[in-house]
Amino acid sequence: MRDYQAWHKPYDDPQSPLSQRLKVVQLRLGELLTAASPGPIRVISMCAGQGRDLLGVLPSHPRRADVRAALVEIDHANAGWAREAAAQAGLNHFEMIEADAAISDAYTPYVPADIILACGIFGNISDADLERTVRSISMLGHTGTAVIWTRHRLDPDLTPSIRRWFAESGFAESSFDALENENKYSVGVVRLVGPSRPYQPGFRFFTFTR
Repeated sequence: MRDYQAWHKPYDDPQSPLSQRLKVVQLRLGELLTAASPGPIRVISMCAGQGRDLLGVLPSHPRRADVRAALVEIDHANAGWAREAAAQAGLNHFEMIEADAAISDAYTPYVPADIILACGIFGNISDADLERTVRSISMLGHTGTAVIWTRHRLDPDLTPSIRRWFAESGFAESSFDALENENKYSVGVVRLVGPSRPYQPGFRFFTFTR
């Protein structure tokens, strides 16, 4: 198994490809929060890690008090890091759930979400699981839900297929950022314009391959 605490170390280098990707994710998340309708904003983060995407936006965002964030992360140390950072930032509606983010049961109390973060997942699962996740992720949301996703564009570049799978699953693309760094990261934002799939307990979205 990969050391997922060590995996986060490049975030401490502002010039690293991961940091560059994170900045784009934070930018797009901030835009979605700003554009959200008045009232509570329900956010789900799948495989949340240390929650740096949300933690880099919420403390200073005008809508911070409206956000109800549920972050699902199986690594205890990373979840603890995020909890402490959220407490220091005074985020009162920031919940870390230590569970397997691949199983829909982890999200039962938090659906439907208005924003779903699926970052750092699509490059670590099989192609079949990737398609399965894209085509089924709407069960965690509703018509109007936005999804932020990431994937590299190294050979074989699957981002054209991912974008097509989202379109075929009722999503419209809002933006697609193709970073020109050594990892060729991409950050996509899509919004569900069709109906969501019915929520299914016990559904496995994916299995990590590394």
